[in-house]
Amino acid sequence: MSSPSVQILHKERLPTSGCLVIPGRLDFGHLSTLEKLCAGRKITWLIEESAHHEPALRSHLEKSGSGAMFSATDTAPAAAGHQLQTYLANSGVLIFVPGRATVQNATANHIPAASLKALCAFGLPILPIAIDCPRESSFCTDRKASLPSAVLCIGKSIAPENASIAAYQQALLEANEEAYSSRTRLTKSLAMALLEGLKKHGSKKRILDGADDSALTYYQILAIAIVFSKFIREETDKTRVAIVLPPGKAGLIANLAVLFAGKVPVNLNFTAGHEAIKSCIRQADVDSFITADPFVRKVSSFPWPPNRDLIFIERVLPTLKGKIATWSVISRLLPAAVLGIMLGLNKRRGEDEATLLFTSGSSGEPKGVVLSHRNVLSNVCQFASRLHLPNGSTILGCLPLFHSFGCTVTLWFPVIEGINLVTYPSPLETKRLAELIALHQINIFLSTPTFLRGYMKRIDPAQFASLKLIVTGAEKLPQSLATAFAEKFGVRPQEGYGLTETSPATNVNLPDPAPQPDSVALPSSRHGSVGQLLPGLAIKITDPGTDLEIPLNQQGIIWFKGANVFKGYLGAPKKTAEVLSDGWFRTGDVGRLDDDGFLYIEGRISRFSKIAGEMVPHETVEATINKVLGLDAESERRIAVVGIPDEQKGEAILLLSTIAGPALEQECIDLRYKLLDEGLSSLWCPKKIVAVREIPVLASGKLDIKACESLAKKEA
Repeated sequence: MSSPSVQILHKERLPTSGCLVIPGRLDFGHLSTLEKLCAGRKITWLIEESAHHEPALRSHLEKSGSGAMFSATDTAPAAAGHQLQTYLANSGVLIFVPGRATVQNATANHIPAASLKALCAFGLPILPIAIDCPRESSFCTDRKASLPSAVLCIGKSIAPENASIAAYQQALLEANEEAYSSRTRLTKSLAMALLEGLKKHGSKKRILDGADDSALTYYQILAIAIVFSKFIREETDKTRVAIVLPPGKAGLIANLAVLFAGKVPVNLNFTAGHEAIKSCIRQADVDSFITADPFVRKVSSFPWPPNRDLIFIERVLPTLKGKIATWSVISRLLPAAVLGIMLGLNKRRGEDEATLLFTSGSSGEPKGVVLSHRNVLSNVCQFASRLHLPNGSTILGCLPLFHSFGCTVTLWFPVIEGINLVTYPSPLETKRLAELIALHQINIFLSTPTFLRGYMKRIDPAQFASLKLIVTGAEKLPQSLATAFAEKFGVRPQEGYGLTETSPATNVNLPDPAPQPDSVALPSSRHGSVGQLLPGLAIKITDPGTDLEIPLNQQGIIWFKGANVFKGYLGAPKKTAEVLSDGWFRTGDVGRLDDDGFLYIEGRISRFSKIAGEMVPHETVEATINKVLGLDAESERRIAVVGIPDEQKGEAILLLSTIAGPALEQECIDLRYKLLDEGLSSLWCPKKIVAVREIPVLASGKLDIKACESLAKKEA
């Protein structure tokens, strides 16, 4: 069934009085929709003097005979705005027409910051309009013709006295979130999307397991997963099935089979402590664990359940060879829709639970994050639409499957979007990973700064020649490390950001697009930031002290809203209520947005100390200490800052250090003077140094906050 070419949301927000309409982007095909929307009112097109437009659009504007010009460099924008005010008389609308821009796909805003600043300075009432183009940012398995060419969502009006870049950005992103969240594709089944991906790319794409150099096509994976799913269905009546496997063909098959069985995969963190693992097992209510003999021997410290609860995948699959051969034929012959009906894949969809992940427990007991089919499908589409990878791309999957990025980006994403997947069970074996990158000409590599440091001294730059994109997450990317890595390997790591609760990706930096003739190149990366928001995400910032909303360009607590935001923690309504409010998720991270939409993370609220009423960011203090002590950002973590109670000022800073000598008191005094010379406030200087053997770090490379606080409490 064909969809209407253009859909319009929230027509009721169109004010009856005159206003300046600012669409985030505007192609020729959307012009007539805006004209119909404002039918019966006088329309004046507002054009920037230096802007270039596509020929068809410019021709249409010239024929309309009603236009006004402005310059972004005008030194008296208020006076220009006063002249433009006449166009708003008698409910007239002034519609800004953005010029041609070279921009990464699927960004909501195609307007340069300088132009936006001038528009907001006119002193006119502003109406933002988000234009989402599903055909540009859909799944590769979707039929483009069945999708609307655009969804126009009218945003909330901005009064002249409140007009600013930050206010426009917030209103536009909120409207874009509404447009994106209206996509009917997101109500479907993750299992069905995976089956469609395996069918579409069956003979052309493959998974190569770097542990044994074996390869399977997506067609082979499909048949094995279908047969294994039937085995799983017979083994357990529970809704969820635990998976204790590293990245590899077994991990991929296990996750697919559990979903095809109509159940929920739970990838357990085998690097966590016993109590944390037992908590996850108890919360998930699982009685079956898919694993492999060699892995059980390798992680013998894992609190393994009795053998009757273990499903050894390498023992089971050989017994199913005959059935796999049969389904190899069936799965190739039958259309995906028929296979989906036969397997019952559409019974669980939309808001139903698709997968269960657990938080790292870096600041407490692991929390079960319930991700729905809608959440995961949304994030796969968001990530894919920003990357827009060329056909034949290959991604390296070495992050653990219990890691949210490892799960979505190196498990579901390659299968749905048709990307070759090369796996390896550990992100620590840098020599072998570099060999795989060179051997298979891998283009995309996801890692963490902690793991990237391992490549700096051991790897030949020629082995990384094929890499086009390296994205880091889980912890802050030191710019000194990014620069040193780029100088050695010729590709700069780009920092991204996400949380388990957002499925996980929310932001990513990407290499800047090459400038095009007659086009303004908008930036796609900014050093020190975590990048621009993925499409379909809205953001707001609140004051840490009052919880009141503040402008996006001011530092405060970050909140996200979007189809990829989870609905709550497993069996924990109180914890859920602490972080979710009216669809908005409180991240607990502190940050701000700049004029080009880049998000800067200043730190976690749990990594701030309130000293004498002042918010002190631990990560900023750590960065300055690293600088004055000459510590190499490319090496392992040597220090960590922790807040401890202080009777006089509420809190004080304590420094954990692996390089501290015996004269700790004198070292603390010397360090204080060095920090003061760097311009750091005395309130921000450590009150005490504690010598430790090592700084506690989680398997992902994140600082283990809970363990650091335990060390600090013992000494304090």
